[in-house]
Amino acid sequence: MDYSAANTGLWNIVVQLGIIASSILVGNLLRRKVSLIRDSLLPTSALAGFILLILRSIGALKMDAAMLEMTTYHGIALGFIAMSLRVNNKTEGNKGYLVGAKSGAIIVGSYLIQAVFGLIISLGLAYTVMPGLFKAAGILLPMGYGQGPGQANNVGGTYEALGFVGGRSFGLSIAASGYLCACIVGIIALNILIRRGKLKKVAHEDLSGSATVDTFQDEGEIPISESIDKFSIQAALVIIVYLFTYLATKGLTDLFSFLSPALADTINSLLWGFNFIIGSVLAILTRILLQKLRRSKVMTRQYQNNYLLSRISGLAFDLMIVAGIASIELRELTGLWVPFILMSIAGGAVTWFYLVWVCKHVYKGYFYEGLMSMYGMMTGTISSGILLLREIDPNYETPAANNLVVGSSFAIVFGAPMLIFIGLAPKSDLMCFVTLGLCFIYFLILMMFIFNVNRRKK
Repeated sequence: MDYSAANTGLWNIVVQLGIIASSILVGNLLRRKVSLIRDSLLPTSALAGFILLILRSIGALKMDAAMLEMTTYHGIALGFIAMSLRVNNKTEGNKGYLVGAKSGAIIVGSYLIQAVFGLIISLGLAYTVMPGLFKAAGILLPMGYGQGPGQANNVGGTYEALGFVGGRSFGLSIAASGYLCACIVGIIALNILIRRGKLKKVAHEDLSGSATVDTFQDEGEIPISESIDKFSIQAALVIIVYLFTYLATKGLTDLFSFLSPALADTINSLLWGFNFIIGSVLAILTRILLQKLRRSKVMTRQYQNNYLLSRISGLAFDLMIVAGIASIELRELTGLWVPFILMSIAGGAVTWFYLVWVCKHVYKGYFYEGLMSMYGMMTGTISSGILLLREIDPNYETPAANNLVVGSSFAIVFGAPMLIFIGLAPKSDLMCFVTLGLCFIYFLILMMFIFNVNRRKK
Protein backbone atom coordinates (compact mmCIF):
# COMPACT_ATOMS: atom_id res chain seq x y z
CA MET A 1 0.00 0.00 0.00
CA ASP A 2 1.19 3.50 -0.83
CA TYR A 3 1.43 5.57 2.38
CA SER A 4 2.70 8.72 0.68
CA ALA A 5 0.82 11.94 -0.03
CA ALA A 6 0.09 10.58 -3.53
CA ASN A 7 -2.54 8.33 -1.93
CA THR A 8 -5.22 11.03 -1.54
CA GLY A 9 -7.77 8.49 -0.34
CA LEU A 10 -5.56 7.73 2.66
CA TRP A 11 -4.78 11.32 3.65
CA ASN A 12 -7.78 13.35 2.45
CA ILE A 13 -9.85 12.85 5.60
CA VAL A 14 -6.88 13.84 7.76
CA VAL A 15 -6.29 17.00 5.74
CA GLN A 16 -9.96 18.02 5.73
CA LEU A 17 -10.46 17.37 9.44
CA GLY A 18 -7.20 19.18 10.13
CA ILE A 19 -8.52 22.26 8.32
CA ILE A 20 -11.78 22.10 10.28
CA ALA A 21 -9.88 21.68 13.56
CA SER A 22 -7.62 24.64 12.74
CA SER A 23 -10.62 26.84 11.98
CA ILE A 24 -12.16 25.89 15.35
CA LEU A 25 -8.97 26.91 17.19
CA VAL A 26 -8.78 30.18 15.25
CA GLY A 27 -12.45 30.85 15.94
CA ASN A 28 -11.95 30.13 19.64
CA LEU A 29 -8.97 32.51 19.74
CA LEU A 30 -10.94 35.28 18.05
CA ARG A 31 -13.92 34.82 20.37
CA ARG A 32 -11.74 34.99 23.47
CA LYS A 33 -9.56 37.90 22.40
CA VAL A 34 -11.89 40.10 20.33
CA SER A 35 -14.51 41.69 22.58
CA LEU A 36 -16.80 42.58 19.66
CA ILE A 37 -17.02 38.92 18.61
CA ARG A 38 -17.35 37.72 22.20
CA ASP A 39 -20.19 40.13 22.95
CA SER A 40 -21.96 39.19 19.70
CA LEU A 41 -22.65 35.66 21.05
CA LEU A 42 -21.43 34.19 17.76
CA PRO A 43 -20.57 30.59 18.71
CA THR A 44 -17.03 29.41 18.06
CA SER A 45 -18.25 26.65 15.73
CA ALA A 46 -20.32 29.12 13.69
CA LEU A 47 -17.42 31.56 13.51
CA ALA A 48 -15.12 28.76 12.33
CA GLY A 49 -17.68 27.78 9.71
CA PHE A 50 -17.95 31.33 8.35
CA ILE A 51 -14.15 31.62 8.24
CA LEU A 52 -13.97 28.54 6.03
CA LEU A 53 -16.95 29.74 3.97
CA ILE A 54 -15.24 33.08 3.22
CA LEU A 55 -11.91 31.42 2.40
CA ARG A 56 -13.63 28.95 0.07
CA SER A 57 -15.68 31.67 -1.63
CA ILE A 58 -12.67 33.85 -2.47
CA GLY A 59 -10.67 30.87 -3.69
CA ALA A 60 -8.08 31.04 -0.91
CA LEU A 61 -8.87 27.54 0.33
CA LYS A 62 -9.93 24.37 -1.42
CA MET A 63 -12.01 21.89 0.53
CA ASP A 64 -13.72 18.65 -0.35
CA ALA A 65 -17.42 19.56 -0.64
CA ALA A 66 -18.46 15.92 -0.36
CA MET A 67 -16.41 15.57 2.82
CA LEU A 68 -18.13 18.60 4.33
CA GLU A 69 -21.57 17.22 3.49
CA MET A 70 -20.69 13.82 4.94
CA THR A 71 -19.42 15.43 8.15
CA THR A 72 -22.66 17.40 8.51
CA TYR A 73 -24.79 14.35 7.74
CA HIS A 74 -23.05 11.94 10.13
CA GLY A 75 -22.55 14.60 12.81
CA ILE A 76 -26.29 15.08 13.22
CA ALA A 77 -26.93 11.37 13.78
CA LEU A 78 -23.94 10.74 16.06
CA GLY A 79 -24.76 13.78 18.19
CA PHE A 80 -28.37 12.80 18.76
CA ILE A 81 -27.51 9.14 19.36
CA ALA A 82 -25.09 10.19 22.10
CA MET A 83 -27.74 12.45 23.63
CA SER A 84 -30.39 9.71 23.52
CA LEU A 85 -28.13 7.18 25.26
CA ARG A 86 -27.82 9.35 28.36
CA VAL A 87 -29.55 7.92 31.44
CA ASN A 88 -32.03 9.62 33.78
CA ASN A 89 -32.63 12.61 31.52
CA LYS A 90 -34.74 14.86 33.72
CA THR A 91 -36.77 17.38 31.81
CA GLU A 92 -39.08 20.16 32.83
CA GLY A 93 -42.32 21.33 31.32
CA ASN A 94 -44.20 19.19 28.81
CA LYS A 95 -43.24 15.53 28.78
CA GLY A 96 -43.76 12.39 26.72
CA TYR A 97 -45.33 11.93 23.37
CA LEU A 98 -47.77 14.82 23.81
CA VAL A 99 -45.05 17.45 23.49
CA GLY A 100 -43.53 15.43 20.66
CA ALA A 101 -46.80 15.49 18.75
CA LYS A 102 -47.21 19.20 19.33
CA SER A 103 -43.62 19.84 18.28
CA GLY A 104 -44.30 17.89 15.09
CA ALA A 105 -47.36 20.04 14.45
CA ILE A 106 -45.25 23.18 15.03
CA ILE A 107 -42.66 21.97 12.51
CA VAL A 108 -45.21 21.18 9.81
CA GLY A 109 -47.05 24.40 10.61
CA SER A 110 -43.80 26.22 9.80
CA TYR A 111 -43.59 24.41 6.47
CA LEU A 112 -47.17 25.41 5.65
CA ILE A 113 -46.94 29.08 6.62
CA GLN A 114 -43.69 29.36 4.66
CA ALA A 115 -45.38 27.69 1.67
CA VAL A 116 -48.32 30.10 1.89
CA PHE A 117 -46.11 33.19 1.83
CA GLY A 118 -43.78 31.68 -0.76
CA LEU A 119 -46.66 30.95 -3.13
CA ILE A 120 -48.15 34.41 -2.57
CA ILE A 121 -44.82 35.94 -3.62
CA SER A 122 -44.25 33.69 -6.66
CA LEU A 123 -47.86 34.02 -7.86
CA GLY A 124 -47.84 37.77 -7.26
CA LEU A 125 -44.64 38.25 -9.26
CA ALA A 126 -45.76 35.88 -12.02
CA TYR A 127 -48.94 37.86 -12.60
CA THR A 128 -47.26 41.29 -12.43
CA VAL A 129 -43.60 42.12 -13.08
CA MET A 130 -42.20 38.63 -13.82
CA PRO A 131 -44.67 36.82 -16.10
CA GLY A 132 -42.13 34.13 -16.94
CA LEU A 133 -41.60 33.09 -13.33
CA PHE A 134 -42.44 29.48 -12.46
CA LYS A 135 -45.60 29.96 -10.39
CA ALA A 136 -44.99 27.04 -8.03
CA ALA A 137 -41.53 28.37 -7.12
CA GLY A 138 -42.85 29.43 -3.72
CA ILE A 139 -42.99 25.79 -2.59
CA LEU A 140 -39.18 25.89 -2.53
CA LEU A 141 -39.26 28.28 0.44
CA PRO A 142 -40.29 25.61 2.99
CA MET A 143 -38.05 23.09 1.21
CA GLY A 144 -35.00 25.34 1.66
CA TYR A 145 -35.84 26.97 4.99
CA GLY A 146 -37.77 24.19 6.67
CA GLN A 147 -36.08 21.06 5.34
CA GLY A 148 -32.62 22.19 4.22
CA PRO A 149 -30.48 21.87 1.11
CA GLY A 150 -31.18 18.18 0.50
CA GLN A 151 -34.89 18.54 -0.10
CA ALA A 152 -34.42 21.96 -1.75
CA ASN A 153 -32.05 20.31 -4.21
CA ASN A 154 -34.41 17.39 -4.88
CA VAL A 155 -37.60 19.41 -5.31
CA GLY A 156 -35.76 22.15 -7.21
CA GLY A 157 -34.41 19.57 -9.62
CA THR A 158 -37.88 18.10 -10.08
CA TYR A 159 -39.35 21.53 -10.83
CA GLU A 160 -36.46 22.26 -13.18
CA ALA A 161 -37.47 19.19 -15.19
CA LEU A 162 -41.01 20.59 -15.27
CA GLY A 163 -39.91 23.90 -16.76
CA PHE A 164 -38.51 25.99 -13.89
CA VAL A 165 -35.24 27.21 -15.41
CA GLY A 166 -32.64 27.33 -12.65
CA GLY A 167 -34.95 25.58 -10.20
CA ARG A 168 -32.22 23.55 -8.54
CA SER A 169 -29.95 26.57 -8.07
CA PHE A 170 -32.89 28.60 -6.75
CA GLY A 171 -33.72 25.92 -4.18
CA LEU A 172 -30.11 25.69 -3.02
CA SER A 173 -29.91 29.49 -2.82
CA ILE A 174 -32.98 29.57 -0.58
CA ALA A 175 -31.42 26.88 1.61
CA ALA A 176 -28.16 28.84 1.87
CA SER A 177 -30.09 32.00 2.75
CA GLY A 178 -32.04 30.09 5.38
CA TYR A 179 -28.87 28.85 7.04
CA LEU A 180 -27.46 32.38 7.15
CA CYS A 181 -30.78 33.65 8.48
CA ALA A 182 -30.74 31.05 11.24
CA CYS A 183 -27.24 32.03 12.32
CA ILE A 184 -27.32 35.82 11.86
CA VAL A 185 -30.94 36.66 12.75
CA GLY A 186 -30.94 34.07 15.53
CA ILE A 187 -27.81 35.51 17.12
CA ILE A 188 -29.17 39.07 16.83
CA ALA A 189 -32.36 37.91 18.54
CA LEU A 190 -30.33 36.30 21.34
CA ASN A 191 -28.46 39.56 21.92
CA ILE A 192 -31.68 41.58 22.02
CA LEU A 193 -33.27 39.16 24.49
CA ILE A 194 -30.19 39.30 26.73
CA ARG A 195 -30.11 43.11 26.69
CA ARG A 196 -33.80 43.19 27.61
CA GLY A 197 -33.16 40.86 30.51
CA LYS A 198 -35.21 38.01 29.07
CA LEU A 199 -32.21 35.68 28.98
CA LYS A 200 -28.97 35.42 30.87
CA LYS A 201 -25.70 35.26 28.99
CA VAL A 202 -24.02 31.91 29.50
CA ALA A 203 -20.33 32.25 30.33
CA HIS A 204 -18.98 29.24 28.49
CA GLU A 205 -15.55 29.86 29.92
CA ASP A 206 -16.93 29.20 33.40
CA LEU A 207 -18.32 25.83 32.34
CA SER A 208 -14.96 24.33 31.41
CA GLY A 209 -14.14 23.29 34.99
CA SER A 210 -17.60 22.08 36.00
CA ALA A 211 -16.79 18.34 35.91
CA THR A 212 -16.61 16.80 39.37
CA VAL A 213 -16.28 13.25 40.66
CA ASP A 214 -20.04 13.13 41.20
CA THR A 215 -20.84 14.10 37.62
CA PHE A 216 -18.10 12.01 36.07
CA GLN A 217 -18.56 8.83 38.12
CA ASP A 218 -22.14 8.02 39.08
CA GLU A 219 -22.96 5.27 41.54
CA GLY A 220 -22.83 1.82 39.97
CA GLU A 221 -20.92 2.89 36.86
CA ILE A 222 -17.95 1.09 35.38
CA PRO A 223 -14.56 2.43 36.60
CA ILE A 224 -12.89 5.30 34.75
CA SER A 225 -10.29 2.93 33.37
CA GLU A 226 -9.74 -0.79 33.80
CA SER A 227 -8.86 -3.01 30.83
CA ILE A 228 -10.49 -0.48 28.52
CA ASP A 229 -10.89 3.27 28.87
CA LYS A 230 -14.32 4.51 29.95
CA PHE A 231 -14.50 6.94 27.05
CA SER A 232 -13.88 4.06 24.63
CA ILE A 233 -16.99 2.32 25.99
CA GLN A 234 -19.11 5.43 25.35
CA ALA A 235 -17.74 5.79 21.81
CA ALA A 236 -18.34 2.08 21.16
CA LEU A 237 -21.98 2.36 22.27
CA VAL A 238 -22.59 5.34 19.98
CA ILE A 239 -20.92 3.73 16.96
CA ILE A 240 -22.70 0.39 17.47
CA VAL A 241 -26.08 2.13 17.61
CA TYR A 242 -25.16 4.05 14.45
CA LEU A 243 -24.24 0.76 12.75
CA PHE A 244 -27.66 -0.66 13.62
CA THR A 245 -29.19 2.60 12.38
CA TYR A 246 -27.61 1.97 9.00
CA LEU A 247 -28.77 -1.65 8.96
CA ALA A 248 -32.32 -0.73 10.02
CA THR A 249 -32.60 2.05 7.44
CA LYS A 250 -31.24 -0.21 4.71
CA GLY A 251 -33.69 -2.93 5.70
CA LEU A 252 -36.63 -0.53 5.55
CA THR A 253 -35.62 0.92 2.18
CA ASP A 254 -35.11 -2.56 0.73
CA LEU A 255 -38.54 -3.57 2.02
CA PHE A 256 -40.25 -0.54 0.46
CA SER A 257 -38.40 -1.11 -2.82
CA PHE A 258 -39.66 -4.69 -2.88
CA LEU A 259 -43.27 -3.85 -1.95
CA SER A 260 -43.76 -0.70 -4.03
CA PRO A 261 -40.98 0.83 -6.17
CA ALA A 262 -43.12 3.94 -6.76
CA LEU A 263 -43.57 4.50 -3.03
CA ALA A 264 -39.90 3.73 -2.43
CA ASP A 265 -38.82 6.61 -4.68
CA THR A 266 -40.46 9.02 -2.23
CA ILE A 267 -40.06 7.27 1.13
CA ASN A 268 -36.49 6.00 0.84
CA SER A 269 -34.89 9.42 0.42
CA LEU A 270 -36.81 10.64 3.48
CA LEU A 271 -35.63 7.67 5.56
CA TRP A 272 -31.97 8.27 4.73
CA GLY A 273 -32.37 12.02 5.14
CA PHE A 274 -33.92 11.60 8.59
CA ASN A 275 -31.71 8.71 9.71
CA PHE A 276 -30.88 10.59 12.92
CA ILE A 277 -34.49 9.97 14.03
CA ILE A 278 -34.08 6.22 13.54
CA GLY A 279 -30.75 6.43 15.35
CA SER A 280 -32.31 8.30 18.28
CA VAL A 281 -35.10 5.73 18.56
CA LEU A 282 -32.61 2.86 18.54
CA ALA A 283 -30.48 4.68 21.14
CA ILE A 284 -33.50 5.08 23.41
CA LEU A 285 -34.35 1.38 22.98
CA THR A 286 -30.73 0.49 23.78
CA ARG A 287 -30.85 2.64 26.91
CA ILE A 288 -34.10 0.96 28.03
CA LEU A 289 -32.64 -2.50 27.33
CA LEU A 290 -29.52 -1.76 29.38
CA GLN A 291 -31.66 -0.45 32.25
CA LYS A 292 -33.80 -3.60 32.24
CA LEU A 293 -30.73 -5.84 32.17
CA ARG A 294 -29.35 -4.00 35.17
CA ARG A 295 -32.62 -4.19 37.12
CA SER A 296 -32.83 -7.92 36.46
CA LYS A 297 -29.24 -8.31 37.78
CA VAL A 298 -28.05 -9.73 34.46
CA MET A 299 -25.79 -6.68 34.19
CA THR A 300 -24.32 -5.34 37.42
CA ARG A 301 -22.86 -2.03 36.22
CA GLN A 302 -24.06 1.02 34.32
CA TYR A 303 -22.05 1.47 31.14
CA GLN A 304 -23.29 4.90 30.03
CA ASN A 305 -21.77 8.04 31.50
CA ASN A 306 -23.79 11.20 30.90
CA TYR A 307 -20.81 13.51 31.11
CA LEU A 308 -18.79 11.67 28.47
CA LEU A 309 -21.82 11.14 26.22
CA SER A 310 -22.47 14.88 26.38
CA ARG A 311 -18.88 15.52 25.32
CA ILE A 312 -19.30 13.15 22.36
CA SER A 313 -22.50 14.90 21.29
CA GLY A 314 -20.77 18.27 21.72
CA LEU A 315 -17.91 17.20 19.44
CA ALA A 316 -20.31 15.83 16.83
CA PHE A 317 -22.42 18.99 16.86
CA ASP A 318 -19.37 21.26 16.65
CA LEU A 319 -18.04 19.41 13.61
CA MET A 320 -21.52 19.38 12.09
CA ILE A 321 -21.98 23.14 12.50
CA VAL A 322 -18.57 24.03 11.07
CA ALA A 323 -18.96 21.72 8.09
CA GLY A 324 -22.58 22.75 7.51
CA ILE A 325 -21.78 26.45 7.24
CA ALA A 326 -18.60 25.88 5.25
CA SER A 327 -20.45 23.71 2.70
CA ILE A 328 -22.76 26.55 1.56
CA GLU A 329 -22.20 27.35 -2.12
CA LEU A 330 -22.54 31.11 -2.53
CA ARG A 331 -22.15 30.66 -6.29
CA GLU A 332 -25.70 29.30 -6.30
CA LEU A 333 -26.98 32.81 -5.50
CA THR A 334 -27.26 33.80 -9.15
CA GLY A 335 -30.34 34.88 -11.10
CA LEU A 336 -33.90 35.18 -9.89
CA TRP A 337 -32.81 37.85 -7.46
CA VAL A 338 -36.20 39.50 -6.88
CA PRO A 339 -38.11 36.37 -5.78
CA PHE A 340 -35.04 35.13 -3.94
CA ILE A 341 -34.70 38.30 -1.85
CA LEU A 342 -38.43 38.61 -1.18
CA MET A 343 -38.78 34.96 -0.15
CA SER A 344 -35.65 35.06 2.00
CA ILE A 345 -36.90 38.08 3.95
CA ALA A 346 -40.48 36.80 4.19
CA GLY A 347 -39.32 33.34 5.26
CA GLY A 348 -37.20 34.66 8.13
CA ALA A 349 -39.85 37.13 9.34
CA VAL A 350 -42.98 34.98 9.14
CA THR A 351 -41.21 32.01 10.75
CA TRP A 352 -40.10 34.17 13.68
CA PHE A 353 -43.52 35.68 14.41
CA TYR A 354 -45.28 32.35 13.96
CA LEU A 355 -42.92 30.55 16.36
CA VAL A 356 -43.10 33.32 18.96
CA TRP A 357 -46.89 32.98 18.91
CA VAL A 358 -47.12 29.20 19.07
CA CYS A 359 -44.12 28.38 21.30
CA LYS A 360 -45.53 30.47 24.14
CA HIS A 361 -48.45 28.06 24.33
CA VAL A 362 -46.47 24.83 23.92
CA TYR A 363 -43.13 25.18 25.71
CA LYS A 364 -44.17 26.26 29.18
CA GLY A 365 -41.15 26.83 31.41
CA TYR A 366 -38.59 26.90 28.60
CA PHE A 367 -40.15 29.20 26.02
CA TYR A 368 -36.94 30.88 24.83
CA GLU A 369 -35.00 27.61 24.56
CA GLY A 370 -37.86 26.10 22.57
CA LEU A 371 -38.21 29.22 20.42
CA MET A 372 -34.54 29.62 19.51
CA SER A 373 -33.98 25.92 18.80
CA MET A 374 -37.10 25.74 16.63
CA TYR A 375 -36.26 28.97 14.79
CA GLY A 376 -32.76 27.73 14.03
CA MET A 377 -34.12 24.46 12.67
CA MET A 378 -37.05 25.95 10.73
CA THR A 379 -34.88 28.45 8.89
CA GLY A 380 -31.81 26.25 8.54
CA THR A 381 -31.30 22.70 9.74
CA ILE A 382 -31.23 20.86 13.04
CA SER A 383 -27.55 21.83 13.30
CA SER A 384 -28.40 25.55 13.33
CA GLY A 385 -31.16 24.89 15.86
CA ILE A 386 -28.63 23.19 18.14
CA LEU A 387 -26.20 26.05 17.48
CA LEU A 388 -28.60 28.64 18.89
CA LEU A 389 -29.76 26.40 21.73
CA ARG A 390 -26.24 25.79 23.00
CA GLU A 391 -25.79 29.52 23.62
CA ILE A 392 -28.53 29.50 26.26
CA ASP A 393 -28.71 25.82 27.24
CA PRO A 394 -25.20 24.42 26.72
CA ASN A 395 -25.82 21.29 28.81
CA TYR A 396 -29.24 20.56 27.26
CA GLU A 397 -30.97 20.78 30.64
CA THR A 398 -34.33 21.64 29.03
CA PRO A 399 -36.30 19.31 26.70
CA ALA A 400 -35.71 21.67 23.76
CA ALA A 401 -33.05 19.54 22.05
CA ASN A 402 -35.04 16.32 22.44
CA ASN A 403 -38.12 18.08 21.08
CA LEU A 404 -36.29 18.65 17.81
CA VAL A 405 -35.78 14.91 17.39
CA VAL A 406 -39.14 13.66 18.67
CA GLY A 407 -40.97 16.46 16.88
CA SER A 408 -39.25 15.61 13.61
CA SER A 409 -40.49 12.02 13.83
CA PHE A 410 -44.07 13.22 14.29
CA ALA A 411 -43.50 15.76 11.52
CA ILE A 412 -42.95 12.91 9.07
CA VAL A 413 -46.54 11.80 9.74
CA PHE A 414 -48.07 15.29 9.89
CA GLY A 415 -46.07 16.36 6.86
CA ALA A 416 -47.30 13.60 4.54
CA PRO A 417 -49.77 15.96 2.78
CA MET A 418 -46.80 18.18 1.84
CA LEU A 419 -45.79 15.50 -0.67
CA ILE A 420 -49.18 15.94 -2.33
CA PHE A 421 -48.86 19.74 -2.34
CA ILE A 422 -45.39 19.54 -3.92
CA GLY A 423 -46.70 17.42 -6.78
CA LEU A 424 -49.97 19.33 -7.14
CA ALA A 425 -48.68 22.92 -7.36
CA PRO A 426 -46.84 22.74 -10.72
CA LYS A 427 -49.70 20.95 -12.54
CA SER A 428 -51.39 24.18 -13.66
CA ASP A 429 -52.07 27.76 -12.63
CA LEU A 430 -55.36 26.69 -11.05
CA MET A 431 -53.69 23.89 -9.10
CA CYS A 432 -51.14 26.37 -7.80
CA PHE A 433 -53.94 28.45 -6.28
CA VAL A 434 -55.62 25.28 -4.99
CA THR A 435 -52.34 24.30 -3.32
CA LEU A 436 -52.14 27.72 -1.67
CA GLY A 437 -55.64 27.28 -0.25
CA LEU A 438 -54.99 23.71 0.92
CA CYS A 439 -51.79 24.76 2.69
CA PHE A 440 -53.67 27.46 4.58
CA ILE A 441 -56.56 25.14 5.54
CA TYR A 442 -54.18 22.43 6.76
CA PHE A 443 -52.26 25.05 8.73
CA LEU A 444 -55.48 26.03 10.55
CA ILE A 445 -56.22 22.38 11.31
CA LEU A 446 -52.79 21.89 12.91
CA MET A 447 -53.20 25.07 14.97
CA MET A 448 -56.56 23.81 16.24
CA PHE A 449 -54.85 20.56 17.26
CA ILE A 450 -52.08 22.39 19.17
CA PHE A 451 -54.31 24.82 21.05
CA ASN A 452 -57.12 22.36 21.79
CA VAL A 453 -54.63 19.94 23.32
CA ASN A 454 -53.30 22.73 25.55
CA ARG A 455 -56.80 23.77 26.58
CA ARG A 456 -57.81 20.21 27.53
CA LYS A 457 -54.62 19.77 29.52
CA LYS A 458 -55.39 22.91 31.53
